[in-house]
Amino acid sequence: MGGKGIGKTIVLLFLIIIMSLAGLLWFNFLGVVHVKGIFDPLYKVLGLAPQTSKTSTSKHPVFGDLDQDRMDKQLESLTILRQELDKRESDIALAEKQNQQIAQELADRQKAQEEREETFNSEIRKYEDRDANISQIAANLNGMAPQNAVNILVAMDDQMVIDVLRKVEAEAQASKSSSMVSFWLSLMPAERAATIQRKMTEKPESLLPSE
Repeated sequence: MGGKGIGKTIVLLFLIIIMSLAGLLWFNFLGVVHVKGIFDPLYKVLGLAPQTSKTSTSKHPVFGDLDQDRMDKQLESLTILRQELDKRESDIALAEKQNQQIAQELADRQKAQEEREETFNSEIRKYEDRDANISQIAANLNGMAPQNAVNILVAMDDQMVIDVLRKVEAEAQASKSSSMVSFWLSLMPAERAATIQRKMTEKPESLLPSE
């Protein structure tokens, strides 16, 4: 009985060893495990080649394993991700540059608008100041002796004389009183009076100085 039991055990051990070797042989052939050095002679005898990975673009295929394939795919994925990130960064930089250009254009427009408003307001202030000055001059001349008033008018430029005379006329009409304009003109030198009257007829009313 003892001898038979030992024999069965030995047979079972041999079967286990044979099955283990067969399993390793098969898994190595599939590329799951790597014991190529042990089974290369056997593959050559059987005319078999283990499963490998190879690049299709190389003249000399590079053999690999599943782990290497997974690593290559991961590296490829990382490369694609890096390219996408680089593109996004480039797009963001371009968008920021465009936003800066738009902001600069808006700032320039705002500055130009402020300058136009300041110029307009300055002209308004000049007009108001000139109007106030002309009103004051008209009031002063109305309070003077006619010849003294005429002497002052003759010393002014034509446009100022015209503006003052128009102001005196307008205030006289507003107060329904007699105007000194005709009398002053009669006291002026004839040629100067004619020039003033001609310009008053030809030019529209304006308190702004002529060019």
